Amino acid sequence: MSGHSKWATTKHKKAVIDAKRGKLFAKLIKNVEVAARIGGGDPGGNPTLYDAIQKAKKSSVPNDNIDRAVKRGSGADGGGANYDTIMYEAYGPAGVAILIECLTDNRNRAISDVRVAVTRNGATMADGGSVQRIFARKGVVIVPKQQGERTVTEDDVLEATLDAEPEDVVDSGEVFEVVSDPSVVVEVRKAVQAAGLDYDSAEVEFRADFDQQLTSVDEAQKLFRVIDALEDSDDVQNVYTNVDLPDEVAAALDAE
Repeated sequence: MSGHSKWATTKHKKAVIDAKRGKLFAKLIKNVEVAARIGGGDPGGNPTLYDAIQKAKKSSVPNDNIDRAVKRGSGADGGGANYDTIMYEAYGPAGVAILIECLTDNRNRAISDVRVAVTRNGATMADGGSVQRIFARKGVVIVPKQQGERTVTEDDVLEATLDAEPEDVVDSGEVFEVVSDPSVVVEVRKAVQAAGLDYDSAEVEFRADFDQQLTSVDEAQKLFRVIDALEDSDDVQNVYTNVDLPDEVAAALDAE
């Protein structure tokens, strides 16, 4: 139950960049608001809201902003928007599959932003279902390896989560990704906590059934330009791909 996900490591590095832009805060707040709208404003009885709040806090979103989002979503405070989840699909360099998850209160604006980000950066929009069919929804709990003075091992994570029956534990550089069926992601997260381990996030996301390797730095740069443009849109909540970067390509990108 081990492996290596270079893209996951890149995603965590990019999250820091997004936070500096102020984009990440807005996306996390939107997640909190929607979770409260769907399951109620009590984190104790709404595990999706609990995890959305924890992720926002770990990214240093101010507590006041989180509290206001919970109140808007639960109806305790006015001004909340009605958000729809919409999926768009595209192909990047070398046929890399791109799945774009939008959370928006304006469908026309969302598709316009997505189409511009994709086509202006050398990618192409795909027919509905052509990309999504190679992705599956998975629960993913991110456990950092370094927790204070303790270095968490793969055996620690396996032992902690075994009874929750995860599908895989993936070594992704600075973190372990505990992959599971979406229905048990909360149980996995609780098992991690019960073992005294910290976690960065626990959520349901899309994972590709197979990877597409990019063998050149130029192709990788083109792909990341598309992803950056998509993530700059307020309506784009998540961007998933099936890219795999060889070590030499990843090292070349890090050096720039």
